Amino acid sequence: MKRALVTGGASPLGAAICRHLAAAGCEVIVHVHAGRDRGEALAAELRAAGAVAQALVLDLTDVAAAERVLAPLAEERAVQILVHNAGTHQDVPLAGMAEWQWRQVIEVSLTGFYAVTRPLLLPMMATRCGRILAISSVSALLGNRGQVNYAAAKAGLIGAVKALAREVASRGVTVNAIAPGIIASPAVEAALDSRRIAELVPMRRAGRPEEVAALVGFLCSDAAGYITGQTVSINGGMA
Repeated sequence: MKRALVTGGASPLGAAICRHLAAAGCEVIVHVHAGRDRGEALAAELRAAGAVAQALVLDLTDVAAAERVLAPLAEERAVQILVHNAGTHQDVPLAGMAEWQWRQVIEVSLTGFYAVTRPLLLPMMATRCGRILAISSVSALLGNRGQVNYAAAKAGLIGAVKALAREVASRGVTVNAIAPGIIASPAVEAALDSRRIAELVPMRRAGRPEEVAALVGFLCSDAAGYITGQTVSINGGMA
């Protein structure tokens, strides 16, 4: 049984990924930052369905804390699947963007990738089989008004993935990014109505979290062992 860690695991997209990996037979570690109750509830749901699952509460912007928590976890048993889904928004035009709004978004997405990946990497490499996925965004590819911080963070993940893929390829570890477009969630529903989504997306609908989770599942599978250093878009034709 492979051990999987999903950051931001209790978000709508993260939860779909956790459920998909659990259904595929993985042990799932559901990472949350502030939403302990949601993480525990999802882990309990997965266990009730027959999976092995636990919740993990951790602030990924605290690199030292991540090291203290994740290094013993990986020493106990290697995490062979890592999906870095955690992220945050502070959408505002750059001219009015406060420094903290810039730093918070960069820290969660980009520094968070470093914080969660580094302690898990050597134990993963020692198993000669690993999958690392970073959830980027169509904003990294197209840009979006009011999201200079978010686009920069998500584009940074793409660069990190390309470089890391070269470092670990000989050890059987693949590293890829997924760039979703507009994916259904309460936040998206609050910001965009169906008419606006139809204007933005050639397929005229939002994607489903389960569709992204299925792509994650494929890239984490043995069938995807020769795919690495890539960014795979799933956006209904936006880019």
